[in-house]
Amino acid sequence: MAEEFKIDETVDITNVVCPVTFVKTKVALEEMDDGQILSVHMKDGEPVQNVPRSVKEEGHKILKLIDNGDGTYDLIVRKVGD
Repeated sequence: MAEEFKIDETVDITNVVCPVTFVKTKVALEEMDDGQILSVHMKDGEPVQNVPRSVKEEGHKILKLIDNGDGTYDLIVRKVGD
């Protein structure tokens, strides 16, 4: 059975290009409380390569990367405090 997360916020970056993909993700995380979970809906390619890496570099925890099978992915991130 798939692990379930309580998603607190969702951001859809399928219609934006790098580096705006990470900027939108970072802004969403900054508006959240520590421990909350963000779902980032993104296209395959550059966003899948760059956004998870950038989120980790910011110190947040990647919980899961879900392949939706339609060329999009959902990145599940837990916000970690400063």
